[in-house]
Amino acid sequence: MDVKPAATKSSDRRSGSWLWPLALTIFGIVLLLDNFLLLGDFNAVALLPLLLVMVGAQILLRGDLLPNDETRRFGITRGSVESGTLEISSGEIDVEVRALQADYHLRDGQPALITGQYAAQSRPQLNMAENYAHLKLDRSATPWASFADWKISVAPDLPWQILATAHLGQINLDLTGIIIHEAAIATGMGDIRLVSPIEAFRPLQVRSTLGNIHVITPIGYRTRITVTKSRMFSVQADLTRYQTSEPGVFIALDAEESATLVDIRLSGTFGDAYLV
Repeated sequence: MDVKPAATKSSDRRSGSWLWPLALTIFGIVLLLDNFLLLGDFNAVALLPLLLVMVGAQILLRGDLLPNDETRRFGITRGSVESGTLEISSGEIDVEVRALQADYHLRDGQPALITGQYAAQSRPQLNMAENYAHLKLDRSATPWASFADWKISVAPDLPWQILATAHLGQINLDLTGIIIHEAAIATGMGDIRLVSPIEAFRPLQVRSTLGNIHVITPIGYRTRITVTKSRMFSVQADLTRYQTSEPGVFIALDAEESATLVDIRLSGTFGDAYLV
């Protein structure tokens, strides 16, 4: 198994790349002039809100605080791996996880275990033990000024343990066609979007402290969703897709007879759960 990171030119350089250095340059010049009393009674500190606006615009348009023309992409060959763990601690970064195409291969022709987009000048941590792979993506191991989304694709034909947390970021997991051994997903202030896997050995645990949880069951999948409601956390279910077997328990309709049951357990403090 090989980890093959590569720095590739971004195909969509955005005009926001000049905002941050321009703002710093102008603000620096103003401070210098102010220090040398060339601006009279002008208060340079009054420009701080403008600087914050420029920084916010840079992040919205570019995705990163500092301009960078390269995106760090990586790919890991399948090798003899038969099971894996994907551990994500993204802080304020938004995360997307989905399945690889079944016949996807890396540039050297090797079948892929995982591919994705990560923070520039960084690479995920990989640990191997016989036929087991553990991949860790940690916000603390990436540049502080990098706010680009993390996008991960995993091989669908082996069992995965997925552990994903975010403090301020959103988590989007499209587990369609993926076999899940175990999953624990949690956000602080951020929404969660989850598309049910086709098979799960253990219940999926999903929690948001301050945010909404969206769960989508593909047609034909058999899911049972248990929602722990509270005074500030309620559930809204599409009754054309789910039936209630008991309070707080929703069973997906139109499941195929051969489909295995997937248990999903939702909880939250402030927000709503949406079942569609």
